[in-house]
Amino acid sequence: MTKILFKQFAPFAILALIAIIALFIPLLPNFDEGKYNAADVAWILVATALVFLMTPGLAFFYGGMVHRKNVLSTMIKSVVAAGVITVLWVTVSFSLAFGESINGLIGNPKTFLFFQNVNSGAPWSLAPTIPLTLFALFQLMFAIITPGLVVGAVAERIRFTSYILFIVLFAVFVYSPLAHWTWHPDGILFKMGVLDFAGGTVVHISAGMAALAGALVLKRRKSHIEHQEVPPANIPYVLIGTGLLWFGWFGFNAGSALGSGSLAVSAFATTNIAAGAAGLSWMFFDVLRGKKPSVLGFCIGAVVGLVAITPGAGFVAIPTSIFIGFVAAIVSNLAVMWKSKTSLDDTLDVFPCHGVGGIVGMLLTGVFATKTVNPAGVDGLFYGNPAFFITQLKGVVIVVVFSFVVSFVIFKLINLIQPIRVTSEEEEEGLDSSQHNEKYFQGTLIVASTGMETEMPTT
Repeated sequence: MTKILFKQFAPFAILALIAIIALFIPLLPNFDEGKYNAADVAWILVATALVFLMTPGLAFFYGGMVHRKNVLSTMIKSVVAAGVITVLWVTVSFSLAFGESINGLIGNPKTFLFFQNVNSGAPWSLAPTIPLTLFALFQLMFAIITPGLVVGAVAERIRFTSYILFIVLFAVFVYSPLAHWTWHPDGILFKMGVLDFAGGTVVHISAGMAALAGALVLKRRKSHIEHQEVPPANIPYVLIGTGLLWFGWFGFNAGSALGSGSLAVSAFATTNIAAGAAGLSWMFFDVLRGKKPSVLGFCIGAVVGLVAITPGAGFVAIPTSIFIGFVAAIVSNLAVMWKSKTSLDDTLDVFPCHGVGGIVGMLLTGVFATKTVNPAGVDGLFYGNPAFFITQLKGVVIVVVFSFVVSFVIFKLINLIQPIRVTSEEEEEGLDSSQHNEKYFQGTLIVASTGMETEMPTT
């Protein structure tokens, strides 16, 4: 019998312990349905499912861009967060993010430990028309996709077990505090007056800065050092992933209205328009630089537009979203150009697209936010309130510094526990095989003489 090492046994033992503890959590009565708005509940249920769809969308998006020997390892890292974060969110992370505030810095872990008081508790103060359980599940989907975004920066070289450990530490020490600061009424950024409608800081800037930290700690791939072109494994995967992300983002942004009214409709519109404008902007800017219009260019640009509109989706006017998408795509495109001239090996440009895109979105929210769209918001610089732009700028600086420093420490700590990076032999072999004992074959559809369709693998 093969000897089982402690590092092999520990994850199973921890999950088993959590499962056993969950059996003994006190049962409480279900929530009173009479207190809630049925239309709001229905919409947020749909929005929650839409946001979850973004996770497999991200897997296709990233999986299609890496080398064919790393497709499956990249895709599973995007998806495995759905398991890890779900268990962690129920046990403690939701409580850290939205529990009773401790000095505006973090939630009390006891407030909703193992989802106690969630199913029967009072609704969230900022979402009074939906059950607290639904709010918790909606927020869970945001927590799931955030560490998945970081995968793109460290793809093709991070060890799978090290990435699992990163997910846990990032969720506890980066994501949960930022969610508390930004979206809890007692959070420090919330009290400063920082506005982030759906996660420009909490999701995208945090992921972008963690991506930068990870790329610096893991250093460069052999192919990057040797300036080898790595052909995308499957561009149609990227297109499918973009479609799923775009579709899911309607739940991400419009669902963040936490109701089914006009604000959700406005956020839905700004989301779609910014994505379309950014996709075109990226593609046309490539043409200006002497490139051909490409599938990858449009897809990456559209995602950047979705990132940039996220913080302002429910605060800016619908026509303004064209400008936000247009500008964000150009700035991120330039950031990718800058990165390509450095030694930074951010495999799939997570920092230029999500980090820079999120920063641009937050700052443009500071410029174009208007109370005409959302009375709960603030007028921005464009409407005569420069103070709000300064507030947004301060918020961005705080989140950038915090996310980068803590993420850098997390990656360094993991490297002390075990090698965070695969060996050069494993990297050369490909992570699909060396980490998962699986292999991706790009299929070619062939029609046989019988008229039957068969799938033939190609190498």
